[in-house]
Amino acid sequence: MELYTGIQNLTIMNCGLRSIQPRAFSKNPHLHYINLSGNRLTTLSWQLFQHLELSKLIIENNQFTCNCAIRWIQIAYLKNEASLREQNLYCTTRGHKISLHRMNISQCDMPEVSVSHSSLEVHEGDNAVVTCNGSGSPLPDVDWTVSHLHSISTHQTNVNWTNVHSINLTLVNVSGEDNGSNVTCIAENIVGMTKTTVSLNIYYPPRILSLREPVVHLEHCIEFTVRGNPYPILTWYHNNQPLRPVDFIRQEVYKQDTLMEGCLLFNKPTHYYNGNYTLIARNKFGIATQTVYAHFLEQPYPENTDYFVSVADLGISPTPPISVTHKPEEDTFGVSIAVGLAAFACVLLVVLFIVINKYGRRSKFGMKGPVAVISGEEDSASPLHHINHGITTPNSLDAGPDTVVIGMTRIPVIENPQYFRQGHNCHKPDTYVQYIKRRDIVLKRELGEGAFGKVFLAECYNLSPTKDKMLVAVKALKDPTLAARKDFQREAELLTNLQHDHIVKFYGVCGDGDPLIMVFEYMKHGDLNKFLRAHGPDAMILVDGQPRQTKGDLGLSQMLHIATQIASGMVYLASQHFVHRDLATRNCLVGANLLVKIGDFGMSRDVYSTDYYRVGGHTMLPIRWMPPESIMYRKFTTESDVWSFGVILWEIFTYGKQPWFQLSNTEVIECITQGRVLERPRVAPKEIYDIMLGCWQREPQLRLNIKEIFKILQALGKASPIYLDILG
Repeated sequence: MELYTGIQNLTIMNCGLRSIQPRAFSKNPHLHYINLSGNRLTTLSWQLFQHLELSKLIIENNQFTCNCAIRWIQIAYLKNEASLREQNLYCTTRGHKISLHRMNISQCDMPEVSVSHSSLEVHEGDNAVVTCNGSGSPLPDVDWTVSHLHSISTHQTNVNWTNVHSINLTLVNVSGEDNGSNVTCIAENIVGMTKTTVSLNIYYPPRILSLREPVVHLEHCIEFTVRGNPYPILTWYHNNQPLRPVDFIRQEVYKQDTLMEGCLLFNKPTHYYNGNYTLIARNKFGIATQTVYAHFLEQPYPENTDYFVSVADLGISPTPPISVTHKPEEDTFGVSIAVGLAAFACVLLVVLFIVINKYGRRSKFGMKGPVAVISGEEDSASPLHHINHGITTPNSLDAGPDTVVIGMTRIPVIENPQYFRQGHNCHKPDTYVQYIKRRDIVLKRELGEGAFGKVFLAECYNLSPTKDKMLVAVKALKDPTLAARKDFQREAELLTNLQHDHIVKFYGVCGDGDPLIMVFEYMKHGDLNKFLRAHGPDAMILVDGQPRQTKGDLGLSQMLHIATQIASGMVYLASQHFVHRDLATRNCLVGANLLVKIGDFGMSRDVYSTDYYRVGGHTMLPIRWMPPESIMYRKFTTESDVWSFGVILWEIFTYGKQPWFQLSNTEVIECITQGRVLERPRVAPKEIYDIMLGCWQREPQLRLNIKEIFKILQALGKASPIYLDILG
């Protein structure tokens, strides 16, 4: 069964099956329906099903022997688990059949387990001992599972008494990184398994894991990451003076386990905020300190005593002014020069003001280049990165840090996100992220959940000028950490500037409160991979045996239509110097009338977890869709996306099968790096397979260009139906 990792339903009826090994289903985690009726099974181990979430288990009409090995079935029967009570279950003893629920076996029960501590509290660096006792008949085996612990070493000591099996676990030099971890004690015998967990609460002093120079997102931010148990108290100093909270400085902190991530945020910082910022983290077990230098703006003019008085009132501790003694005649000469320069500056400002008012207003509709003109209120600000070029007039004092004011025209200047883009010659985007009010979004039902967050079907009001409301798909950020918010923001910036008929339309974001929400167009038929499987020859197997509401399988012309639309979207992405890096049918969506669009709701890594290969503990790579240079060197380009498109073609013409489904991930890596390619699908014409082979050239520069692929598919799609039938 190990090759059928995705199987959900299994039926083996009336086949004379005599035995099943206890680990036979260990590679089939998705099994939820098993029918083994009418066979010759005399025993059945509970270990077969311990990791499965069964909705139905049918085992009637077998030849079970009445003994302790099937006691677990009797217990499950009495609890009515997996619908066993509906079945006619019996066993044989001394040549007589009896109902299973009447079987009476002595000294045959589930094991019991107990631990000396339900929660183990210990200081970092100390040793700790916790004891687990397993009892029952038959006497159970007892063991501790301690995987992923950072403690230097662990020791287990067995002690056997009558009807009790005891085991001590000793943690040596306990590490603070193990705080919140669990160690599990398992007691198992022939009847079943019982387990209990002990949580580790490890106290340790604060550690400042990172403190970075200010970066600009919506506001200037000094990022920090601190760990400690209990949570440390954070204190900030600016140039060795306590930093008092004022209106334009605030601290945001997100806590998870013992980790604190956050930002010291500045709104419109001036040169008075330049200097050293020291973070002090303190709890009752210790203190940690780290300093970073922050530079926001150059000092525009010499400092003087009067100005420092007003700044001190705001809670800032500036450097004391330097006093210089002048001779009287030098002072008189200096004043004369100052008056002259002031007069000249006034004249110059008047001239500039007239010129800017004359030409600046015209630029509202005629300006070209990397700017976007936005009308409306200030609360329609975008989460895109902004650049303040320092062009100011007397009218610009309330314009905010995200705009340039020319005359009476306010112009936001938007930085290109450069998100997974090649080169540095991309045009600046001329769009602006739209903000949607939370009260305009009404959730209807959940569509799915992935690593990024949940996706819901929703109604959105005031989104279209022609419709009162419309159906949308909304993605809610489930992880409130600072890093997740940055990813959310970068994705919003990126999606705003991708506008194409075959790219999923992004409407905007909702950021007033938690969770953060992205709003997309709703594609009624879901992802392309499920759509292909539901319209293929194996649909009855894959859709829980439910009849399909379709008229047969997809035809060749429909497959070509799907492939052509994806190629069209890829041509656009390539023109924008955008590299997707995860092109696959699971990341394409299907709407009405077989409309297909490229998109990624951040769900696929959970829903299609078997399509990804975990590298280094965290990174998930879609290696079955990746070319050799991406697997070996992590090099992603437009050419690597072309390779992935070849795999998409293979998926389309196999009705959504997993590439290399017969091989493990490590075997797939070996095949791809050694130059092997996928075989031609049975229904794929030679012309289509030639495109696939053109996408799978080992040298990236030898692969077909995506524009060429699009033209070939267009030409094939325009061929007569008779010709297409001959090809197929």
